[in-house]
Order: sequence, then C-alpha cells, then structure tokens
Amino acid sequence: MKIHNIGIIMNGVTGRMGTNQHLIRSILAIREQGGIRVSDNEAIMPHPVLMGRNENKLRALSVAHGDLPWSTDLDALLGDAHYPVYFDAQTTLLRFDAVKKAIAAGKHIYVEKPAAASVEEAMTLDRLAREAGVKHGVVQDKLWLPGFLKLRYLIDTGFFGEILAVRGEFGYWVFTGEDQPAQRPSWNYRKADGGGIIVDMLCHWRYVVDNLFGNVRAVSCLGTTHITKRRDETGRPYDADADDAAFATFITDTGVICQFNSSWATRVRRDDLLTVQVDGTKGSAVAGLRECHIQPDAATPRPVWNPDIPSPIDYRAGWTRMPDNRAYDNAFKAQWELFLRHVAIDAPFRWDLREGAKGVQLAELGLQSWRNRAWVDVPEL
Repeated sequence: MKIHNIGIIMNGVTGRMGTNQHLIRSILAIREQGGIRVSDNEAIMPHPVLMGRNENKLRALSVAHGDLPWSTDLDALLGDAHYPVYFDAQTTLLRFDAVKKAIAAGKHIYVEKPAAASVEEAMTLDRLAREAGVKHGVVQDKLWLPGFLKLRYLIDTGFFGEILAVRGEFGYWVFTGEDQPAQRPSWNYRKADGGGIIVDMLCHWRYVVDNLFGNVRAVSCLGTTHITKRRDETGRPYDADADDAAFATFITDTGVICQFNSSWATRVRRDDLLTVQVDGTKGSAVAGLRECHIQPDAATPRPVWNPDIPSPIDYRAGWTRMPDNRAYDNAFKAQWELFLRHVAIDAPFRWDLREGAKGVQLAELGLQSWRNRAWVDVPEL
C-alpha cells in the first residue's frame, strides 16, 4: 500500500469549531477510517499537530485524543518539512498575518471563513498563494450538508423547472450569559474583535447562492444589534456592539431573488436551525441541514383566502420527505478529504482563496448597503 503521509499544522484548533468539526469529526475521523482511499493500493493519511497560544488547552486536547503533538511556536512548525499543510481556524483578525507567513514558508493553505478581515487582505492572500505555487482552499462546508446535496440533486434533475426565488432562515437564541451561559464565544459580539453576523454569515450565503442559484450580482442588507449587553466567558458584562441580526436580499446573474435572514436573537419554530425554501415553476423544496421536503406542481393544493374559518388544508401534509438514497458524511470532513486529495494527488479543488474572498466581498458590500440604506452592485473579483 502506497501511503501519502501529510502533516497538518492545525492553528486555532482549541476553539469550538476547530476542535469538534475539524479535528475530531474530520481529521481524526479520517485517521480512524484508515485514511482516504485513493485506489486499492494507495491512500492518504493526515498527521495533525495542534497549534495555539494556550498551553493548557493544547495539552488537554492532546491528551484527550491520544497524545497528539502540539506546539505554541508557529515559526518552528512552519520550518518543519514534516508538515506541508497549514490550517487556520483562529479568530478572523489573526488569520491574515499567520496565513501570509505560512505561504512564505511554502505551505499549502486551508482556512476557515472568513478568509480574511477585508477583501483586500483576502485577495492579497490569494495572489501570494498563486505566486508561491502552493495549493489553497477555504472551508465552504454547507455545500456538503445532506440537505444542500439534496437541493443540488433536485436542481440537476430539473425538479424545479425555472427557479423563481429562494428564502433562507438561519439562527437561534444565543443566551446573554446572565441567566444561562452563552453558547457562542463573546468575541462574536464585539466589533473590535471582528465580530458581527454580517461578516460571519454573508460569507456562507455567498458560496451557497453562487454554487446553487447563480452568481450574486447585487445586495441589499439591513443589520441591527438587538441585544447590546452580554456577559463573557468569565461572567463579566461587556458592550455587545456588533450586529447580531441581518436581513439581506441578493439578486443573481440568473435572475433568482434570494432572501436570507440571519439572527442570533430569534427562537426557532421551523424544521431546523437553517432552512432554505426554493420555489420554482414546477415545484418547491424546503431544505434543512439534513432533511429536504418537496412539493411538485401536481401535489400543490389550491388554497383560497378566508380568514373567517379554520383552514381546511393541512399545509405540512402536502410535502414529501426526500429519502436518504445515499450515505452522507460530515460536511467538514467531506471537504477536507477533497482538499487532501488535491494536495496529495493534484485532484481538482475549486473552493480556493479567491472563492473565499468573494464571501468577504459580499460581507463588506452588505455592511456598505446597511450604512447607505441602498442596493449595492457586486463586481466580479
């Protein structure tokens, strides 16, 4: 068996997303399955080293998962040829300088989104990576969620006919930390630390819309800060000045209108934390993280507006759940496997730093739209 051993510097992996989705459910899961099988006699095996600033957290994480190697010395790791890949899941404001150093060291680059704190920085990283000849990618995990893969199938098989509009609802109630502990890190709610739901979520909506419904060409966005006082991880109060809700509309080059509401100050009464409804001339679908329900034209009821009597139609009963006709892997792991194939055997991988920069661009233009209370065109990068 030929084994492609690939060392990965995993920086910022002690955070919630870095630990759970990237380390445990992706890299360690790949190792536990025996690597990524390329052929009957060839496989790819990742070898992580944990990188961060807090020795205690790194040591504890290492011990919990079989005494993984760890370090607080990024320069030393960047100089180690055993680790050709650099992965960054730090807070956004720390990403640019670290990734820039990794590119200069000749490392292949894989980063969480946003790819950088500004579109200028994101495009700089893309240019530097291309000039250095290193491979690079940005996490765009939602494309591999079961619900979105089912949407992709419906689109590819012509289920919708002409797609008319898309409505996305995302969010949940994030506790303030006063009566119950907050389930998101406090930096998310401070502008100075790079927080804000527009910067966070419009990066997601860019690649979702671009890959499923057409390239975003215009945006209108309204943000707000609903909750202005929160408590941090130690219980200390702080001013939450970053936007915690955003209401955005996108127009694509295919003419599809996409509306996405995002909020950390809403209580969920829908099928999932994220639902996306797609309406077309021949049918509609509502996808969550894992499930997707459909209603074709022939099964669409004929409602008549009459508020004076209870509705005679059970609207939910008219939708059919799509079956799981295939096995679905963890979305983060699925993209990791594609990126590692890209590094090891030069397999195609198109979700690169420029694609990541498009998400940062949309977030910047969304903030501009909010400031000016106006539509903003989205130029090609």
